[in-house]
Amino acid sequence: MTSNYIEVNGVRLHYMEQGSGELVILLHGFPEFWYGWRKQIPVLSQHYRVVAPDMRGYNLSDKPIGVSQYKIDILAKDIAELIQKLGNGKAILVGHDWGAAVAWATATLYPELITKLGILNVPHPAEMRKALLGFNLAQWKKSYYMFLFQIPWLPEWGIGRDLTRFFTRAFSSFSPSGNPPSEAEIQEYVKAYSQPGMLTGAINYYRAALRYPNSFDITKPLPMPVLMLWGEQDKALGKELTYNTKQYCTDLELIYDPTSGHFIQYDNPELVNGKLLEFFER
Repeated sequence: MTSNYIEVNGVRLHYMEQGSGELVILLHGFPEFWYGWRKQIPVLSQHYRVVAPDMRGYNLSDKPIGVSQYKIDILAKDIAELIQKLGNGKAILVGHDWGAAVAWATATLYPELITKLGILNVPHPAEMRKALLGFNLAQWKKSYYMFLFQIPWLPEWGIGRDLTRFFTRAFSSFSPSGNPPSEAEIQEYVKAYSQPGMLTGAINYYRAALRYPNSFDITKPLPMPVLMLWGEQDKALGKELTYNTKQYCTDLELIYDPTSGHFIQYDNPELVNGKLLEFFER
C-alpha cells in the first residue's frame, strides 16, 4: 500500500493506494479517515486499483478554513477531479457515512464519471431531507448530534479533550457484535484526530449540511447500477430511510444485514467485501 498526494479543486488530498486495474475509490465517513477501509483495501485490491483518500478536512489532507468550504457540491467536485486525474475519467465509487453522502452527490452531479455506485448505511439525500423536514421523530432523536455540532468550538472541545475515550466509546456503542476496534486501532484514530484543525474540518461537514442545503436536483434517478448495503442495527440512521431508494435509481440492489450496525464494514467485512466484489464484477 502506498501513500500519495494529489491536487484537486484547490486542495491537496492525501490518499492510500493498492492494486491495479479498474479504479475503485473508497470514501470514508465520520469519525474516520482512509483507515476506515483497512478491512476492504487488501481484499478489493487483489482485483482492482483501490484508492482511499482522506477527504478534505481529514488526516493528512488540506483543512480549508470556513464552513462554506465543506458544502456538498464542493466535496463532490473534489471527488470528480480525483477520478479525472487518477484514471481514464471513470471509476467505481463506494462510500460510507459522510463518504456515502458525498458519493450520492458525486453520482448525481457527475454521472458520466461513475460506472457503479456502492453505498453503505446512508440513505439517499432526498430521503434524509424528508426525514428531517418531515419531523420523523425517531430519526430526529438519532440525529440530535447533528444539531449539537452546529455550536462553534464546543464540539471540538468536548471530543478533543480525551480522544481515546471518545473513539473507544463511539465504536463500542455502535458495535452490535461487541467487537470494536482494538486498542492499537483506536490509537490510529487518536493520532489522526490529534492533528491541528482536523476536528473542525470533520465537524464542518455537518455545519455546512444545515447551512447550505443541496442546490442541485437530488431526485433525478441515477443511471449507473447502485448497491446499497445496510446494517439493520444502525443506531444513527433508521432502516425506514431505505424503503424508497428505488425511485432514485434505475438499477438498485439493496441488501440488509441483521447482524451489523452503522459500521457494517467493520461488523461484517466478509459480507461487505464479498458483495462489493460481486457487484463490481457483474
